[in-house]
Amino acid sequence: MGLFDRSTSMSRKLALFDLDNTLLAGDSDHAWGEFLIDKGLVDAEKHRASNDAFYQSYVEARLDIDAYVAFTMGPVVMLSAAEQCQLREEYFDSKIRGLMSPASIELFDSHRNAGDYCLIITATNSFLTSPIAAAYGADLLIATDLHYEDGRATGRIKGTPCYQQGKVTRLQDWLAASALAEEDGLSLQNSIFYSDSSNDLPLLEKVSEAIAVDADEKLEQIACDRNWKRISLRT
Repeated sequence: MGLFDRSTSMSRKLALFDLDNTLLAGDSDHAWGEFLIDKGLVDAEKHRASNDAFYQSYVEARLDIDAYVAFTMGPVVMLSAAEQCQLREEYFDSKIRGLMSPASIELFDSHRNAGDYCLIITATNSFLTSPIAAAYGADLLIATDLHYEDGRATGRIKGTPCYQQGKVTRLQDWLAASALAEEDGLSLQNSIFYSDSSNDLPLLEKVSEAIAVDADEKLEQIACDRNWKRISLRT
């Protein structure tokens, strides 16, 4: 074993964070739907009913993510790139900033200050979540990517959705392709993942330390059975 073998203490810990209902005290996708209602861009009654139904299907681990992304972005796909970005800024200020709890910021900063590689990994699309990841100071965001046309985000998914097993696929693809990951010795063998959702079990079962954060009922029970650490960022 050489002096600079990356399997030794030279490697950095990979700190993984789910976003919605984990770091955020709410769901950013659902909040976008409420924002569109507030702006008068959609029919309030119909959009809220569909938005709530999609969210419930996510909770029940039966979400059609292609249909949800089409629904999420549908009201703004014909806007210019500049108009989309302006709406996103308003959305962040009005709906998201208040969901970033002091406890979540403190937890994220503690990993960053320890020298860990801090990565937010979320099923929510990258158009909505890139400013949120930047606000936390994440080293990287892995999210469900969208197709773009003339600089405008569309309602179609590009590549593998970052949802359920897709989170594992997207993360492993990045680890395999990233020169930085290789240089810093980043791997699932030296990793920690914070999540609230049983949708994230495929990745929770891959990391070296799984932590349930304000967990849903199913994940709470699994965390108890497997003696995973459980924390709250809401108190």
